[in-house]
Amino acid sequence: MATTPIPVAAGLSAGGSQGNYRFALTALTSLFFMWGFITCLNDILIPYLKMLFDLSYTQAMLIQFCFFGAYFIVSVPAGMLVSKIGYKSGIVTGLLIAGAGCLLFVPAAAMHVYAMFLLALFVLASGITILQVAANPYVSVLGQPETASSRLTMTQAFNSLGTTVAPFFGAWLIFGGLDAPEPVPGTVTESTVQLPYLILAASLVLLAIIFAWLKLPAMGKKDPAEALPLGGEAWKQRHLMLGALGIFVYVGAEVGIGSFLVSYLSMPEIGGMSKGAASHYIAWYFGGAMVGRFIGAVVMQKVNAGKVLAFNAICAVLLLALTILSSGKLAMWSLLLVGLCNSIMFPTIFSLAIAGLKQYTSQGSGILCLAIVGGAILPLVQGLLADSMGVQLAFILPLLCYIYIAFYGLNGCKPRTVVSPDFAVKEPL
Repeated sequence: MATTPIPVAAGLSAGGSQGNYRFALTALTSLFFMWGFITCLNDILIPYLKMLFDLSYTQAMLIQFCFFGAYFIVSVPAGMLVSKIGYKSGIVTGLLIAGAGCLLFVPAAAMHVYAMFLLALFVLASGITILQVAANPYVSVLGQPETASSRLTMTQAFNSLGTTVAPFFGAWLIFGGLDAPEPVPGTVTESTVQLPYLILAASLVLLAIIFAWLKLPAMGKKDPAEALPLGGEAWKQRHLMLGALGIFVYVGAEVGIGSFLVSYLSMPEIGGMSKGAASHYIAWYFGGAMVGRFIGAVVMQKVNAGKVLAFNAICAVLLLALTILSSGKLAMWSLLLVGLCNSIMFPTIFSLAIAGLKQYTSQGSGILCLAIVGGAILPLVQGLLADSMGVQLAFILPLLCYIYIAFYGLNGCKPRTVVSPDFAVKEPL
């Protein structure tokens, strides 16, 4: 998110040895890889289902609407569930539900009903939401608080590794690989999509069994009411509210660009390649994010996070302007390089938005988690623009999103001291 939702229960004190922490973090890294892999498959599923059901761009974007809409609907109940059963049990539950969503692709393909595919995606995303609500704060508390942002950025680099590998897997199984001829609308079959999701279902169930067996630090159980992002002081914090909007537009921009990559690169005036070949280039987009996150995990220990965020956002604006105004290889690579700019944005916006919230950190994280719905709404709007003015000009929407993110990094992320005597916000280091 390629996009990773935010924990709804953060700021817990950790217990256990550093050895246990390292082992637990290693195990959790596999989860970040898996959900990055699954989320990226949507970008290949969109052109496949678009041809299968002869959809408009707007109708095809309902795939992302259902997938990321689940984050908005399920995140709060997921936070309450994880607060009751703990992080480890939450991870196992999320893996099993995600596996069930993958299995639903089999009857969806057999019935040849687009709505069934959307239902399967919603169930799959619901499981991933529970998984991430448990795993993200788990990473945050397994170690020193001062390095939580760096740890989260590092583990999300493996999320990007999953998004980098997924295009090759999906293109091979769904479109037949790099050298396969372009599928003709009307000849695409439903059965092609069954095998990839059966493999994923088996992998998720296997991971659930492994995590149920692993001895991990017991954390995460707390009062479920603390996870509810409803009312209270957190809503009064300017930097948090602007950060929530930042998460909204960032996820919307990243998902929107990824959703249109295959269609855009296969256009004659841009890449002029088959959809199978274009699918492989998604790896460049998310691979850039992976490389950038490894670099960012080191750089942001020395450089002000807000300035790094603004710099990356301005670079993304310039690259999108170039892809809109040009054609051919220049337009193609300008868009793909936006992935490198995306690298540190999500964890940086998250960290800046909850800076200084103290006892309201859990509530603030819940508010940010709701903002993930940008991945459902903005790609749908971009689909409407693509149907009315063309795919290339529709990239004006993510360009505007990155302009806002640049503002947030330079100014909007600065906390303001509030009146409440028990809630003093300090400037982040």
